[in-house]
Amino acid sequence: MTKKKLINLLLIRDTFSNKSTIGELFLNGERMCDTLENPWLDNQRNISCIPEGEYKVRLRLPRESATRHYIHLLVKEVPNRDWILFHRGNTAKDTRGCILVGLSSEQDVVHNSTLAMDLLIKELIHLGAENINLIIKNR
Repeated sequence: MTKKKLINLLLIRDTFSNKSTIGELFLNGERMCDTLENPWLDNQRNISCIPEGEYKVRLRLPRESATRHYIHLLVKEVPNRDWILFHRGNTAKDTRGCILVGLSSEQDVVHNSTLAMDLLIKELIHLGAENINLIIKNR
């Protein structure tokens, strides 16, 4: 039995405001997209981004979700939090603690989120979509 190759996601947060946290997402060292999260509010449910750290991630199929009708990502074992996802959206109003993706960003906004999500999922599936590791760091 062969060991599944590790897929590395690195999220580097670099722009912080009272409305959002903007960052860049790298897949195995290559820049994939921008990210948008809530601001850091001490890991409070629904209003804060999650803590810096290392997490396991898995694909989550549409049939597993009542609201997401496309493949997205579930971040596992976040301290004191549940159901942290990577999903489509453009501003902090579109997230309750999850990570949004976009092809570009500006103050408190990511753009072309649907296309960014599709490209990310396509690349993860191409790589086998198993054994996904996420590291989140603040710049």
